[in-house]
Amino acid sequence: MIGPLAIAAHVLSLVVAVWAFVEFFRQREPSRPLFIGLWAVEALVVVQVVALIVGLADGSRPTGGDMVTLIGYLLTAVLLPPAGIVLARMEPTRWGSLLIGAAAVIVPVLILRLGQIWNG
Repeated sequence: MIGPLAIAAHVLSLVVAVWAFVEFFRQREPSRPLFIGLWAVEALVVVQVVALIVGLADGSRPTGGDMVTLIGYLLTAVLLPPAGIVLARMEPTRWGSLLIGAAAVIVPVLILRLGQIWNG
C-alpha cells in the first residue's frame, strides 16, 4: 500500500461524496464536474490497486488476511466508481447525485480495509 496515495484517495473521495450529497439535497442532477471527480477517485484507486498487484507479483503476501478477501476488495474497489457513474448516468435526476455520493463514500472504506488486510 502507498500511504500518501491512500490518504489522497480518502480525501478526494470524501470531498466528492459531500459534493454529491449537497447536490442531492439541492435537488440537482449530477453535473459533468461531479462525474469527473468520481473518475479522478477511480484513477487513484487504480494506481493503488496496481501497486498492490505489483507487490503480489514480487512475492509479497498479505499478513493480516487471506488472499481471497484481498482479491475481493481489490475488485470491488476498482469496479465501484465506474458502476456508480453508469448508474448515475442511467438516473439523470437528483437520485443520480445520491448514487455518486454513495459510491464515493464507500471507496475510503474499501481502501482502508485493503490496508488492514495487507498490513495485518
